Formats: sequence, C-alpha cells, structure tokens
Amino acid sequence: MSDEPQQPNGDPADPGWTPRDLSADAAAPAEQGTPANGAGKQKKPKRPKRTGWRRAIPTWRMVLGGILLIALVLIGGFIAGYQLVEIPPANASATAQSNVYLYKDGSVIARDGEVNRENVKLAQVPLTVQHAVLAAEDRDFYSERAVDIKAMVRAGWNTLTGKGKQGGSTITQQYVKNYYLGQEQTVVRKIKEFFIAIKLNREETKDQIFEGYLNTSYFGRNAYGIQAAAQAYYSKDIGDITTAEGAYLASLLNAPSAYDVITHPENKPAALARWNYVLDGMVKEDWLGAGERAALTFPLPGPVKPANSLSGQRGYIVQAVEDYLIQNDILDEKTLATRGYRITTTLEKKKQDALVEAVDDNVMSKTSKKNKADRNVRVGGASIDPATGRVLAMYGGIDYTRQYVNNATRRDYQVGSTFKPFVFTSAVANRSTTQDGRRITPSTIYDGTNKRMVQGPDGPTGYDPANEDDVSYGPITVRTATDKSVNAVYAQMAEDVGPEKVRTTAIDLGIPKDTPDLTASPSIALGPSTASVLDMTEAYATLADHGRHGDHVLVDQVTKDGESVKLPSRTTKQAVTREAADTTTSILQSVVDGGTGTAAQGSGRPSAGKTGTAEEDRAAWFAGYTPDLATVIAVMGQDPDTGAQKSLYGALGLPRINGGGAPAQTWAQYTRTALRGTPVANFHLDLESGTDETELPSEEDTAPGTTGQPSRTPSSTAPTTSSSAPPTTPSTPETTPGTTDNPIGGFTNGGTDTQGGDNGGTTGGEDDGGGNNGGNDNGGGGDFFEGPRGTRAPATAPGRQ
Repeated sequence: MSDEPQQPNGDPADPGWTPRDLSADAAAPAEQGTPANGAGKQKKPKRPKRTGWRRAIPTWRMVLGGILLIALVLIGGFIAGYQLVEIPPANASATAQSNVYLYKDGSVIARDGEVNRENVKLAQVPLTVQHAVLAAEDRDFYSERAVDIKAMVRAGWNTLTGKGKQGGSTITQQYVKNYYLGQEQTVVRKIKEFFIAIKLNREETKDQIFEGYLNTSYFGRNAYGIQAAAQAYYSKDIGDITTAEGAYLASLLNAPSAYDVITHPENKPAALARWNYVLDGMVKEDWLGAGERAALTFPLPGPVKPANSLSGQRGYIVQAVEDYLIQNDILDEKTLATRGYRITTTLEKKKQDALVEAVDDNVMSKTSKKNKADRNVRVGGASIDPATGRVLAMYGGIDYTRQYVNNATRRDYQVGSTFKPFVFTSAVANRSTTQDGRRITPSTIYDGTNKRMVQGPDGPTGYDPANEDDVSYGPITVRTATDKSVNAVYAQMAEDVGPEKVRTTAIDLGIPKDTPDLTASPSIALGPSTASVLDMTEAYATLADHGRHGDHVLVDQVTKDGESVKLPSRTTKQAVTREAADTTTSILQSVVDGGTGTAAQGSGRPSAGKTGTAEEDRAAWFAGYTPDLATVIAVMGQDPDTGAQKSLYGALGLPRINGGGAPAQTWAQYTRTALRGTPVANFHLDLESGTDETELPSEEDTAPGTTGQPSRTPSSTAPTTSSSAPPTTPSTPETTPGTTDNPIGGFTNGGTDTQGGDNGGTTGGEDDGGGNNGGNDNGGGGDFFEGPRGTRAPATAPGRQ
C-alpha cells in the first residue's frame, strides 16, 4: 500500500503547494513580536512604577473611589438618621424651673421662676409684624427648605475663622430648638435639630411652623412669645403693635438684653442700628414702602415691670449676675432663660445689708416728697475685696420694681474728679516730668490759677478749665491740689504725662477701654468719661492692692441638676508698679486726712479716697478704700418721668451735693459696719524714690500758662499727727478762702474748702505743713527716699517720717 495521501477516490495526487514547516511557524511569533496564537496583536508593556513625590498623589481612580465612598456614607447616614430620629414631644420649657440666686453663705437672694407666655394664632399677629420678624431672622423662610446647608456651612466657617459666632439656622430649625430640644450647643443636638426640621417641614405647613416660632421665642424681660413681648415692652396686645414697634420686637430676637434700651441705656446706638436693619430689610423685600419707612421713628419701649419677687435690691442683683454670666461667656442668655440654675454669688449678706442701711441713713431718709429735687435722687454703690476681686455688696437703687436701671452698673454718668488719681498714678508709673523738666511727685509745685491755659510742648493747647467755684490757688503742690481737687493742676498734669498714657493707665487699672468719653486729651483728668460705679470700684481696688489688677468676680458657683458649670479662673497682673500705686495711695490718704474727703474719717479706719462731681452737679462721687475694702458711692440725678439726667441742686435740703457730703458719709458708715469685728489694717506702702526740687516759683514762672519752678529749700518740720488721726486745728487761720500762705514749706495752712474742691461746704482742714501724714509733704520738701514699706527713710531732718 502506498504511503502517499489518498484522494477521495483513493488515487494519489499532487496537492499543488508546499507543506508548512510547523516548527518554524512556532518560532515565528517570538521573532516577530506577534502573539503565539497567531492573532497578530502586540503585547502591552508594563506600566512603570510611581516613584518619588508622585507616590503621595492619589490617582484619579482613588479620588473617584473616595468621593463615591463619602457619598455612600453620607447617603447612608442621612437615611439612617432620618429613620432613627423621631419628632419628640414638646420640651418642658412651659414648666421650666426657677433660677435661684444665693448669697455666699447659701441664703436665698431671689428666684426668677415665673414663665411669662401667652400663645396666639398667627392671624392675630399683624402682617407688618410678621414681615419684621422675617426681615430680622429669615427672609427666605417661605421659599426655602427646612435646612439651609449653605448657611450652616458659612456660619460654621465664620465661627472657625474667628469672625464671630454666626447663626446659620432657619426659622424651622430655631423652632425645633425652642419647642422640641433645648439651647445646648452640642453636636448631638444639632444633628437631631437637622433631621427633626426636615421631618417637621413635611408634616406641618410653613404657617404652623412660623406660628410656633413666634410663640416660643424669647424676647427678654422674661417674655416668652410675641404676645408676652408686646405686653412687656409696650403694654399692648400684639394685635395693636405698630410697624415700628414690631420692628423693635423683631430686633430683640437676636440679643434681647443687648437691645433693651431701658435696662441698658448705653446700648441704644446698637439697638437703633438693628432696628434700622430690620426696616431696611422690609423695604428690600417689598414688604414696606420706602416713604412709609422714612416716616417711622424709633418707638422707645416702656419701663420694665418686674415681678414682685424681684423687689428691693433683688432685681438689681439678678440683673447684674445675669449680665456677668453672659458677658463672661459662662451661660448665654437663652440658655439661662431655660431656668433650673442654682447660682451662688460672691455677695455677703451682712455687708449687703450694711450698704443698704448706710444709703438709707445718709441719703434716702433725707429726701422729702415735698421737695421736688428729691424726686431725682438715685444712688449706686459697690464694694470689692482688693485681694480677691470679689464683689461683696452692691446697691442698685431704692427698689427694682420702682427704679429699674441698676445704678451700680450703668455707664452714663460722668465720674468727675474721682478720675484724677489715675492721672497721678500714670505720672509716677511713667516717671513723667513737668514742661520744664521736673519729676512729678506729691510735692511738685504747679500753678493752680483758675482757668489757667494748659501748656503743651508746642505752646498753649486752647484748653483752660475752671476750678470749682472759680477759685484761684496760685502755686500749689500736687498733694494739696489733690486735697482740694484743683482742675487747673490736673489738666496740666494730664498734658505733661501725655493723655494717651493716662488713658492706658486707667484701662490697666480696670476702666473698660470702651467706656464712653474716655478720650485722650487734657480734659480726661476732669472725669468726663462715664464708667460705672462697679468699674470705678474695680480700678480703686487695684490701687488698694498695690497696683495688681484682676477682673472683678460676682459669681462663685453655678450648678444645674447637680452638675457644675465651668467658671473662668481669675488671673491678676501688675497693672502699674507698686510704687506708683502706693504713692497714689499716700496722696489719697491726705484727701481723707485734711482735704475734701474728711467725712470719710468716720469709718474709723486708715483710709484713702477721692471726691468727684459731674458736670452741672448731675452726680456726686466718693471713691475710697482701706487696705482690705474698696468701695465707691455715687449719688445721681435723674428725672423719674423722662429718664433725663438732672442736677442735684436743692436735693436733700442742701444747696448742692458734693462728693465730700452724702457720698463720703455713706462710704464711712458702710465701711465702719462692714469691717466691724475685724483687725484694723494699716497701709504698707512702697513709695517712689527720687528727689523733688522745691524752689519757690518766680513771678514769671507763676504767671498763668506756666507750671512754676520749685524752691530748693527743704523744710525740716515733722508731722504732728498720725495717718489715721483727723487733722489738727491750724495754728494760723487763713484770711482769704481758696488761697495759700507761705508756699515755701508746702503751704503751712491749706485753708478751708468752703469755696473749692468737692467738699460740699465742709471744712477742708489744714495741710499741716504739706498734708497730714499719709506720706506727708512736710513743708513742701516731700523728697522720695527708699525705706521700709509705709514709712519714709530719714532725710536731712531728725525725726522725719
């Protein structure tokens, strides 16, 4: 049989082509770079590995995958949150607990538990008032979703970047917070608020939500809901509220206490700005015509109508404590309004009672219903422990239910000459000199001529203040000028030191930097600024504590449901040198020993202080301290009907009221009672070292417009009284009121003060050769030497103190 392939018919045949070499075909792909399966495709080369910094950059697949993962998590979280978070029953705000305010010893001061609310239907609220609320809080409420994500992100970003706390909640969210949840600033509460708002928006109409919001919002004055607010501020039902009044009520929603112009008169500019913002928003949204808007005037709300439980001093204390908690970021106003807090203050009941009694005995008991001027009398007082900054007593007014403005914390009355010690403190702290190069010390001689032109480095400043009663004193030491509260001397001293430095020193001592009229000019020395009684007490407490300053403390402890609320810790700093503060104390001792503040000797304690009178006698002050207690008393004049400031002429049956009268007498009685049973503490002073020139000024030097050149002849006269003793009778009576005898030796006789200073007609006493002790002038030499605290080192004269 043949080995050739057989044809189908079995016959061998020639195929007509060359048989393939299979072994060669198998090797060809490797040689030509083609796939072995004969498909003809080239093999892809491997992607090179990422090296260096490129390894840190995610690929587009990674980015896309991350975005998808985040989206899935968010969607899953949203679905889970929506399913899990239910709309809860309304919270218990309608039956909120009282806030309880306690003295330091735990005895109750007051409770403020009444919840003032009266729900109304939306239809009862005038449309213009509705629009005012929308313009103030959420202009897109009726067209927006329940939650504004964009606004929430923006608010969060602004808060994180330090642009202040921003609100990003819609009215729906605010209603959920008010009605279903609470005011706590927690992440859990915000998450619940988010989902409840979305669900609520599906279950209730916008009108229902808006109605609930108006009935649950807090407007201040213990008013919950817009009907209660209408009654609290305007004594009207909400249906009778005008467009202007509605805009004011809407303004309150943002910060009730900040915009109540009655309890905080100093905040009226801010309230006006907010009121204008609301009305302008209404015009922008076409809810109010521009002409009608232009015709509107600010509607001043009526007086506060507090509950009887806040009568007497209770309401003033509650108001001051609430302000303290809010201003120090301990509790915000809306959180505090939920009630249930137990607040222990630093106030001591015995001292509080002593302050009230002292005011009654020395001021209020001397008023008469028959005397028209007595209707205007107001009193403010505060007392601080210098070592701790704790407020021990506070007097806000005769009765919170009758006089609702707290006279201890208001900032609208001039402090007068009680500001002068800050000028001298600044002079010593800055080692300042007069225009002719002499160091400013208690013995530096100035020209006390009435209406003397203040001289600056470049000549006359154009400012020529008058002394009290236009009395001219001629050459006079700083100590005596302080005793007699000579305006001409202190205005020139402020210019010599530098008004900006004086302002800085006052702020360092405790005067708020935003105090109205705290302007850097020579007039700053005369006290046109309007710090509060409490502000001034804090500053004088800094002097008493040898120049160490710390903010005052009014609250010891805050608890709710047994849990303590964190309070800020108090820190102190050396605001001015000890020598500057103590040297100021030495001349303020002289004011009490023989100057305008001699009535303060009634405390029976070593004391330092300063009298002050506001322009047109609208307020009279005494600010003083012992080593362990700083207290300020102010008698103010205010029309009970209009609230306008009034002069005190004729009040208390006197032609006029000065700081050395009723204020100093009240201070003395309170201090004596408050410190009864405690050891008598003496001042331990480190006085500034240095040497004064004491040459008698020449006629040319003492002409108006000059500071005078002192004599170089020191006196060796030793003081005759102790720092705590009253002034002695002058050996040589003065024949001309308001003048001085023998300026060489520091004015042997300071003379009476019946025509000058802040003494209110009381005898100014004698200067005893340069001021009775307390760092005596001793004949005008008054040199500063290093020595033990509270004493003067021996100088040229034996027995010198």
